[in-house]
Amino acid sequence: MSNIIANPEEQNLLDTIFKQKRILRSKVRKTLKSMDPSLRSHEDIAIQNNVLEAPWFKSSQRLCAYISCSALREVDTSKLFSEILQTPINGSDMNTVKKLYVPRVEDKNSHMRMFHISSIDDLIANSMEILEPAPVDANGHEREDLMQANEPVDLFLLPGLAFDKSGRRLGRGGGYYDTLLTKYQELAKEKNWRQPLFVALSYSLQILDEEIIPLTPNDVPVDALVTASGIIPITPAALDREKL
Repeated sequence: MSNIIANPEEQNLLDTIFKQKRILRSKVRKTLKSMDPSLRSHEDIAIQNNVLEAPWFKSSQRLCAYISCSALREVDTSKLFSEILQTPINGSDMNTVKKLYVPRVEDKNSHMRMFHISSIDDLIANSMEILEPAPVDANGHEREDLMQANEPVDLFLLPGLAFDKSGRRLGRGGGYYDTLLTKYQELAKEKNWRQPLFVALSYSLQILDEEIIPLTPNDVPVDALVTASGIIPITPAALDREKL
């Protein structure tokens, strides 16, 4: 999860940060657990509608999105998936069809891959009952891996436990997203692609005061937050793409 540490002082600092994160995760989980189901349902719908109406979503041609898990109390993405994966009507503009990649956890060492899917039927439940793409499709062909794709993705829709308005994101502790996002940023830089927009979906009670979420060097900030009450652009890239 962390890089090789140069000295014991840095290691102690990191240990303190990881402890602070564990405490914060525990608090946020309790808050989420006590969230009123009707409020949660209302926010799920509002957040997804806000995404669907966002200029940066409408203009994205290729995107990565998480498959929500209600047991983890993640913001629902089922409406987004049905919109993205809907079969185009005959005669409709094929340019409006989006290419979608979704995550598959490979091991316990923060290794996650993103595979292209074209239907909800491409997903199977893993041992944790979380839906994931199988590495091969129904015809036995290997699915396209995001890191091997010939074209850049425009957008990542991200989950998390907590966020703040400066772009800090608190994950669940596995380091899967931070590792993948860092690798993708490096790939985009190598290929001279425009960097994708990192957008997190958040219930109102997941947004914390600024600087409460501790940071390590491996943490990747988000460009914007989407809440039930609207979109919170954070970086210049998010502000630019709001105007598209």
